[in-house]
Amino acid sequence: MTEADFARARPMKDVMPQIVEAMKRGRGRPKLETPKARVPRRLDSEVVAAYKATGEGWQSRINDTLAHAIGIKKTKPRARAEKRA
Repeated sequence: MTEADFARARPMKDVMPQIVEAMKRGRGRPKLETPKARVPRRLDSEVVAAYKATGEGWQSRINDTLAHAIGIKKTKPRARAEKRA
């Protein structure tokens, strides 16, 4: 590049503001306001096997069942969604 090229150059934020804004945002999912807590739990192997047998999302179904059991979730625990062909 020549001196003239550098003299004509403009800041990236003026030329491509969307890209600069996207770079500032960072990567990945947005942070949750109330993230779930990571809690190691020891469950009977039969319980885990039964939930795993229901397929994908078994951890979320355990969470739903526990929340329903202590009364913080009014809806019935969700069943496994059927996969569409």
